[in-house]
Amino acid sequence: MEIFWVLAIPLAGAAVLALAGHRRWAAEVNGAFSLATLIAAALLVARVVSSGSLTALNDQFFVDPFNVFLVALTALVAFTTAMFSRPYMRIEQDHGRVTAARLRLYHCAYQLFTFTMLVSLLTNNVGILWVAMEGATLSTVLLVSLYRTPQSLEAAWKYFILCGVGIAQALFGTILLYFAAERVLGGGTTSLLWTHLYEVRHQLEPTVLSLAFVFLLVGYGTKVGLVPLHNWLPDAHAEGPTPISAVLSGLLLNVALYAVVRSKVLVDGALGSNFSGGLMMGFGLLSVVVAALFLSRQRDIKRMFAYSSIEHMGIVTFAFGMGGTVAAFAGLLHMTVHSLTKSAIFFTVGHAAQKTGTQNMADIRGLIERNPTIGWGLMIGTLAILGVPPFGVFAAEFMILTTAMHEHAWATPLLLFALGVAFAAVLGKVQPMVFGETTAKRLPHQPALLPVFVHLALVLLLGLYIPPYLEQWYRQAAALIG
Repeated sequence: MEIFWVLAIPLAGAAVLALAGHRRWAAEVNGAFSLATLIAAALLVARVVSSGSLTALNDQFFVDPFNVFLVALTALVAFTTAMFSRPYMRIEQDHGRVTAARLRLYHCAYQLFTFTMLVSLLTNNVGILWVAMEGATLSTVLLVSLYRTPQSLEAAWKYFILCGVGIAQALFGTILLYFAAERVLGGGTTSLLWTHLYEVRHQLEPTVLSLAFVFLLVGYGTKVGLVPLHNWLPDAHAEGPTPISAVLSGLLLNVALYAVVRSKVLVDGALGSNFSGGLMMGFGLLSVVVAALFLSRQRDIKRMFAYSSIEHMGIVTFAFGMGGTVAAFAGLLHMTVHSLTKSAIFFTVGHAAQKTGTQNMADIRGLIERNPTIGWGLMIGTLAILGVPPFGVFAAEFMILTTAMHEHAWATPLLLFALGVAFAAVLGKVQPMVFGETTAKRLPHQPALLPVFVHLALVLLLGLYIPPYLEQWYRQAAALIG
């Protein structure tokens, strides 16, 4: 029943906002549906904690400690982003960047995006997973192109085409996975159920599974933003509304990586080796290094933090590729703190761009003088995402680095080099934006900055102390995938 409500609420929200999304109170309705989804997700978490894994609707949906953790994270960030977007989109409307009709599209597509991500996480059917990921792509294409400028339309088309090609590769990988499962489980939809595949993973044909994983990694890796499949991501982040940048970076990348990790578990069982882990470590390390080098060349603040997302998803992919419970624990922790920190950063970046009328970093100065909460939010968020102790990003990266030193010493210098370059590039650009001289104007609506400091407080807490129930949650999820 809890699974039903987690999925039904955002779908109902999309239907309501498709009719009334242009009304003045639509932002509050969007936030109310997001809050209801968060409450339903919390009830689902409580059910899993008390009763363990469960399935629903003839095994078509299932939940375990791994995906329920991501469901809770998705619902939380979707709610706080909805709260942030309430004044943000009204300011955009006052500035003439969006009309009432486009606001209706925004609110409806936002709930659809939440729905498709939750379906991706909760489905037990790898075919439905593919369909839901394609649905998430289509809904966010509409959101990226919301402003209808030449740049936003170009970014949306690039996003649609590249992710469309990627999702086609994932479809071929899914077909190969079904081909291997059919010989063991027989025909029908049961051969696509992840729980059934997991039980017979040692009997699946290794060669077919290896080929399937290559296509699944390339396909879903495109949506993760792994280099060299990343070209859509900086443009989509830079040209779309800032709330969409926050959920793209904080949520969609996690969901796509979830699909890769689920596939890795099956392949490792069939091969009895770390073939899939080697590929993930290679793509992850390449993403970390390339993204770090590109950071210093950026002039647009949203593009810079988009490349930062590529870097951090590369680190998480590398962690999951190493395998083992410690690396998986660190990867899960990093997914959590990255989602919370990067969404908080985009919240502050969005209001900073509205105050100054530009996303060009050279023209954004002295935020701390005009609005100290925006300035301090951006500065603290930047320090957190760069891995400065005692924030949670530092704890996760420290665990990943120490595991790499022990098991893959050759990768450690590359990781340290990339992290050092990223630290210098991002901090060097953000510092004058926060502390320089300013000519910024005040905003017509008070910014919603409570989500910023709630997220950063959680990231700080996870760096200092992980509550026992949350630690146990991470351990159970790490045991499933590590």
